[in-house]
Amino acid sequence: MSWQAYVDSSLVGSGHIDKAAIVSIAGDSAWATTAGFTLSAGEMKALADIYANPANQQKAQAEGIYIAGDRYVVAQIDDRSIYARKGRLGVCICKTKQAILVGHHGEAMVAGNSRQTVEVLADYLIGVGY
Repeated sequence: MSWQAYVDSSLVGSGHIDKAAIVSIAGDSAWATTAGFTLSAGEMKALADIYANPANQQKAQAEGIYIAGDRYVVAQIDDRSIYARKGRLGVCICKTKQAILVGHHGEAMVAGNSRQTVEVLADYLIGVGY
């Protein structure tokens, strides 16, 4: 399956995510994105830096993170996942061995369902070596 197919069918196709992206674990390239949901080079690098250095988790929690030009307040962060909100909008970000998955949910979507959708895909990718 192509990376774009994971974005289109596994994430957005679930009905729990309205926009998504998959970027390299190094934060240097986007492998697949939903049309109009573009993470800047700086945003991708910042996500990679959070996972590369645990000290950056505290900075993200204090300052928030930027996704597709919008600032989100970090609600929860650990070595694998970041959950952040901007009002009723939110993002779930998960790290696999080689990729960072970013799932965005809209106002009418349930954050827990969005989170589970991204986590399940991350578990699958880890299980197949990605």
